[in-house]
Amino acid sequence: MATTITIGVLALQGAFSEHLQLLRKAFATIEAGEGSTRVEWKDIEVRTEEQLSKCDALIVPGGESTAISLVAERSGLLEPLRNFVKIERKQTWGTCAGLILLAEAANRTKKGGQELIGGLDVRVNRNHFGRQVESFETDVKLSFLESISSNLSSENERPFKGVFIRAPVVEKILASQEGIQAGEAEKPDTVVAPSKQAQQEVPSEVVDAKVEVLATVPKRNQRTGERKESEKLHEDDIIAVRQGNVFGTSFHPELTNDARIHIWWLEQVRAAVIKGSS
Repeated sequence: MATTITIGVLALQGAFSEHLQLLRKAFATIEAGEGSTRVEWKDIEVRTEEQLSKCDALIVPGGESTAISLVAERSGLLEPLRNFVKIERKQTWGTCAGLILLAEAANRTKKGGQELIGGLDVRVNRNHFGRQVESFETDVKLSFLESISSNLSSENERPFKGVFIRAPVVEKILASQEGIQAGEAEKPDTVVAPSKQAQQEVPSEVVDAKVEVLATVPKRNQRTGERKESEKLHEDDIIAVRQGNVFGTSFHPELTNDARIHIWWLEQVRAAVIKGSS
């Protein structure tokens, strides 16, 4: 009997329909390469707590993070989202604005002007690369895609086209701690996510996971978007991270026709769901 896994896409604002299109493409690719470990994949647009409760995993799309958080708060969805990510520790992926919302701290933000969900022990720098007109595309090396087990092995080493639109970057990896990120909360124009305790049945390897840097790009001139090739690797901008159940990317995979990141993430979801049900 096939396992059913439901993927939600937060559909309050932003590029949720584009994510749904690539999800369905990823579903088809995975199903074509599956053997006895068949999964029945479903997707759902999430606008209510009831819809969220049906999800095994969630994508928080790119868009306007302030608008998404405001609508979530007014519709009574903000606390359920925090519970989903930080208490139930279900698999969650945020792109661009979604990365901001899933960070434990975000700067360039007035106090009270932005609510965060949290889940990633990082500080993000909003609109790091500048205004809309300074958006850009660049090839990004994503080594983690080489682990994809579906029938795309011949393509997994190919660079991914990163689409950066008013994109954030991970400015600092924070030490995990109980309670809020108090040191960050004291900084000007910085907001932090509220603290939530994971439920007891969440595996310790998820609760205790540290932030992994999955991708970087050379630092760019924030005014012109030009690459600074002279920058050393450790000074590169961090554009993809993972911590336990939470994955975040600065760029917009949903604005390409390349489903490889969606496929990779779905494989992480499948592994987590199957392990949790065993």
